[in-house]
Amino acid sequence: MFRDVSSCNTYNYGDALYWDSRYIQEAGGAFDWYQRYSSLRPFVRRYVPTSSRVLMVGCGNALMSEDMVKDGYEDIMNIDISSVAIEMMRRKYEFVPQLKYMQMDVRDMSFFPDESFDSVMDKVWHRCSNKCFSDVRRSEQTSQTWRDLYADNLW
Repeated sequence: MFRDVSSCNTYNYGDALYWDSRYIQEAGGAFDWYQRYSSLRPFVRRYVPTSSRVLMVGCGNALMSEDMVKDGYEDIMNIDISSVAIEMMRRKYEFVPQLKYMQMDVRDMSFFPDESFDSVMDKVWHRCSNKCFSDVRRSEQTSQTWRDLYADNLW
């Protein structure tokens, strides 16, 4: 059964052009959905060792990865569907070797071999997929994440 996407207002969260346009309009500002790292730190530190290979899904222009590096995290791969966001973040953090950025659609992460990451961080993608994707498609996306990346921790 497919969900009526008209409830998404006019946002198309699965479309790279929507996000590219949004990041161009925001002109280099940073935005953390829901919570900043400082609020999540006690939970992240408890369940995600600083030596973990972390995948940050839908990183956008958030400061969370930067804050995690400042807190001792050593290896964070950030992915986002928006090439604009990824390019902005690559330039901003080009001298921070712990942070890597790759433009990628979470619905196809076949680039990564199985078990590439120890932890998957997701503050927004799952909520966006709940709004705009059918139950079947959302299930396929979640399976893709687990198949390609099996992680001990999924946030």
